Amino acid sequence: MAWETFVPSAFAHEGEEEEETVETPLTPARFIDRVQDLSLLGLQLTGAWVAVLLLISLLWRKKTEFGKWVLYLGIAVPVLLATLFSALGTVYLNLASVTGGPVHWHADFRVFACGQELDLIDPTGLANRVGSPVFHEHGDGRIHVEGVVVSLEDAALHNFFSFVGGELHDDHFSFPTNEKLYEFSNGDLCEGEGVGTLQVFSWKTDEERGEFYQEKLTHFEDYVISPHSNIPPGDCLIFEFGKEKDETENICSFYEVARQKGELKKR
Repeated sequence: MAWETFVPSAFAHEGEEEEETVETPLTPARFIDRVQDLSLLGLQLTGAWVAVLLLISLLWRKKTEFGKWVLYLGIAVPVLLATLFSALGTVYLNLASVTGGPVHWHADFRVFACGQELDLIDPTGLANRVGSPVFHEHGDGRIHVEGVVVSLEDAALHNFFSFVGGELHDDHFSFPTNEKLYEFSNGDLCEGEGVGTLQVFSWKTDEERGEFYQEKLTHFEDYVISPHSNIPPGDCLIFEFGKEKDETENICSFYEVARQKGELKKR
């Protein structure tokens, strides 16, 4: 099912500015977040409404029978409706998901640009995350896919970069840090390295052989992380902008620890 929303945009036409509408796709991933946000908002508003009625009930000393019923129904009906909406939303999302319900996938990642490692902007707020409820990072250098995934494309790497405030394309990326938003495109120069190219490598696990190995990803913007909760065997993703090469020497700490402990050997 296609979902669309409209946002206004101004365009110049023959020297005059006029407003037109531009169609911006509401992807299944964003639709999921909207349903979840509406459910949470409904529960919050219901809680506030119930609190007000309870206060009225405490202050209203001499309530009539009719008044008692009004207060009772004023509390019971909104609570029932909010609970029903939340339950139906959960059932719908589970039925619509390609995974048949919530998942909890992880992948560690590191980002390098011209030899410098970049650290994602720190999370803020009570949720302690950067990104969306389903696709985010907790300041731990780890991609989290937590919740309902309608289609696997929703868990593609370019969506993760988008949700955290950056971009990821085959020839360009931007990455937000606490200092600034870094942007690099293929052909940009790196001091001491020459022309830079965006590359992504993935360390993976062959569980049957007890080995780990790396792959250089192509069309990495559409790559979907492996469906594992633990790392390893979950992916270790290395994003590098710099001199083009066939493999990377960089690796994530949990893979290195597994190698040192003898749990995995490098292929």
